[in-house]
Amino acid sequence: MKTKDKILRILKKRGQVSIHELCELLGASRQYVHRMISELEEEKVVQKLGKAPLVYYSLIQIELEKETPIISYEKEQFLNQHFLLIDPLGNCLEGLKAMNYWCEKQQLQLTKTIDEYIETRKKYLDYFNGNGMIDGLSKLTNTAGIDQIGVDALYYLDFYAIERFGKTHLGTLMHYAKQGQNKLLMKRIADEIKQRIYNYINEQNVDAVVFVPPTISRKIQIMTELEKLLKINLPQVKVNKIKTPIIIPQKALSKIFERLANARNTFVVPQQKSYNHILIIDDAVGSGATINEIAIKLKQKKIATKITGLAITGSFKGFDVISEL
Repeated sequence: MKTKDKILRILKKRGQVSIHELCELLGASRQYVHRMISELEEEKVVQKLGKAPLVYYSLIQIELEKETPIISYEKEQFLNQHFLLIDPLGNCLEGLKAMNYWCEKQQLQLTKTIDEYIETRKKYLDYFNGNGMIDGLSKLTNTAGIDQIGVDALYYLDFYAIERFGKTHLGTLMHYAKQGQNKLLMKRIADEIKQRIYNYINEQNVDAVVFVPPTISRKIQIMTELEKLLKINLPQVKVNKIKTPIIIPQKALSKIFERLANARNTFVVPQQKSYNHILIIDDAVGSGATINEIAIKLKQKKIATKITGLAITGSFKGFDVISEL
């Protein structure tokens, strides 16, 4: 029996196996086993699970190939641009492949669902302005309980989720980048959004920026990473987040007065140099309370004349909590 066949038999019997275990079971060198495994990976028979030093290999579950319907080039390009999901094994699927996977799991007819998705997504794309941003100021002005508006403008770069189909392309990246503290996804987000941010800064004469400090302690903070990756060549205005005895993240608060109180009493802006137009950047806008309260404090200290809030993703509704972020 060939070594590859022996490896496949072991994987079928044991499920997930490390290189060390394969070497012992086969009585073969590590270099040789690595070569066999690499060939099986290239043949799409075996998949790698985990990262060094904890790496295992398992069989790829092969399903009977289904005939993929032919769709127009325009529809395929639309899916490539807008539809993305991450499967339970952490694989990033995009475009038609992602939609095919989603339809299989939902037991939906593919071509019909593609048309429904495109129609739904286009409805939300109507909210984008010419700069590729969504005006979210009405989120604040129409939210009962917010009696003072600190920002002069509020935008986000996409909705976090849309009806029926759930998280958007950017919403999916944001969710898994933040929850999984994944630097590769954070870099992808930065690459996708930076040009729109640069364009706004140049067109609106922004002369300073604030990156909203995090509430929850994480080894890898998405806003810290985006600050490095975006490389915005402007002065940074200092905003401090006070540590309370019990940390209460905004996403844990479901009432607007709670979110306002949290933002008002846990963010502190020290006195510093004044600027004409400051851009406040955050990962998500749920209620808008955080950005708005920071803006109020900046104006109270006369640190800013004009303030724009910018979130990477935002909710569609007026007052809505994005609890996942």
